[in-house]
Amino acid sequence: MRDVRAAALLLLTVSAPAAAQFTGPGEPLAPAIASVAVENAHIRTPAGWATHMAIANGVIIAIGDEAAIRPHIGPETKHIAGAGRTIVPGLHDMHVHPMGAGQNAMACAIPQGAPPAKVLAVVKECAARKAPGQWLTGNGYDPSSFGKTLPHKSMLDKIAPDRPVLLFDISGHSTWANSNALKLAGIDRNTPNPPGGIIERDAKGEPTGILRERASAMAWTKIPAPTREENRRALDWALSQLASLGVTSIDDAGLGQKGALAYADLADAGRLKLRVRGCIMATDPDAIAVRNLYQRDRFRPDCVKIFLDGVPTDAHTAAMVEPYYSPAGHGPHTDDGREKGLLMIPQPEINAMVAKYDAMGLTVKFHAAGDAAVRAGLNAIANARQVNGFTGQMHNVGHSSFVQMDDIARAKSVAATFEFSPYIWSPSPITDNIRHAIDEKRMERWIPIKDALNAGVQAVPGSDWPVTPSANPWLAMETMVTRQAPGGKGPMLGGDERITLDQAFAMFTMASARNQNEAMRNGSLETGKQADFLILDRDIFSVPVTTVHDTRVLATFIGGEQVYDAAQPAPAQP
Repeated sequence: MRDVRAAALLLLTVSAPAAAQFTGPGEPLAPAIASVAVENAHIRTPAGWATHMAIANGVIIAIGDEAAIRPHIGPETKHIAGAGRTIVPGLHDMHVHPMGAGQNAMACAIPQGAPPAKVLAVVKECAARKAPGQWLTGNGYDPSSFGKTLPHKSMLDKIAPDRPVLLFDISGHSTWANSNALKLAGIDRNTPNPPGGIIERDAKGEPTGILRERASAMAWTKIPAPTREENRRALDWALSQLASLGVTSIDDAGLGQKGALAYADLADAGRLKLRVRGCIMATDPDAIAVRNLYQRDRFRPDCVKIFLDGVPTDAHTAAMVEPYYSPAGHGPHTDDGREKGLLMIPQPEINAMVAKYDAMGLTVKFHAAGDAAVRAGLNAIANARQVNGFTGQMHNVGHSSFVQMDDIARAKSVAATFEFSPYIWSPSPITDNIRHAIDEKRMERWIPIKDALNAGVQAVPGSDWPVTPSANPWLAMETMVTRQAPGGKGPMLGGDERITLDQAFAMFTMASARNQNEAMRNGSLETGKQADFLILDRDIFSVPVTTVHDTRVLATFIGGEQVYDAAQPAPAQP
């Protein structure tokens, strides 16, 4: 009996500290005091509309009615009068190139869709502002606007004979060079096409000045690189633009060490406000190796970008399951090896890369515009799941302009995410260019977002700015619903793929947060989540959907800090 009592006493003695861990000291904690309180607003939450929200240390500590936040109000609490304004969670842009957008703002900007005479006039004006011999770079020309007389080096030679000129087209996947630029790049009639690139040639075999995909790198790598300070200024300006549109979190979809350094520089200066996941180019293994050198509180470079193909335009470089369609007078001939576009990496290599990065804990973001490239990306994700099991990495098949139905059906089973580009769904120079290359039957399912959502596949949006002229998410949301130009104008493109505004909004918020493995922290406004929110000039859910593109962000908050105020002057261009 003594042994039983001793054992019982020992059990009580040993378990007492453990019990204390669960019961605590017994004293209730005082309510946390809010640093910011939003009052009398129209706040969208998962449980419905609320009117009040309390924030402490960048986190929502209470949300609901006035009674819900009353215990958290203290003498130092800052009060924000909502005045009935609509408040929604901050938005995500899952595919954007902000430093490139800032650098483009410093270059020669060609209006998208401009006719040839306007393009050449703008370039001539830009050339006049530069010293002889200085590189002239620009972006935004639309090949389809040239009709049957395609862009040629001689056109640029005539207006800028004393300098190298290199212009990116609206897709960002082709460039137009003059003779001086070709000479500096070492490109002549005897230069072979580089792997994954095309040097367009005339009937005599002479380069025309049009360079596709990796052939463009032969020229643009000869351009003097921007300085570290220029990169920082370009990035800072572009992130400010995104904040003004209501974007609080992004995937930077293509970084090298210089881009990662620019984020670190901004963070160290206290100027990095947006939450950023950086996708380092797979072609820059040195940057991937030292990625954590650049990690900061709001910048995590834990994603890798892999280019699988090009674009489904006149370039015929997106990898397609079926051959391109090319009406007379548009695009290159279809007997030059590009009948189905270009898959830039063989499937076994893609599989090995994705399995390696997946095992390293890195998310992969593909550039995959054509359906054959999408299929190759899904194959690689499926292989990684088989090799590694499910690691938690939500790999993105980016753009997904064309997707076969059987690939949509299997995407959920391999936990793949389709990242779509809704900013180019409405009629535009880019869409016109694509329609010249793809037959109307396939265009009916162009960017098949409804098919993906119906199949239960995770889908997220990405602007691809500055490839698109604007990163405005409100324009994107509207056109996801209407599949028309802003305001519900013009023809409907792929009308069967229309979705609801609620679905579109969810893509910009919770779906994107899940894809970034951040759903426990943001994506919605509720107690315990980060206070990333927007004050809008309208309730987008109660106005005609054709007016959503006109939505103005009055204020943007990230972590409870106001990072944009519409009443303040816009930042000057870099």
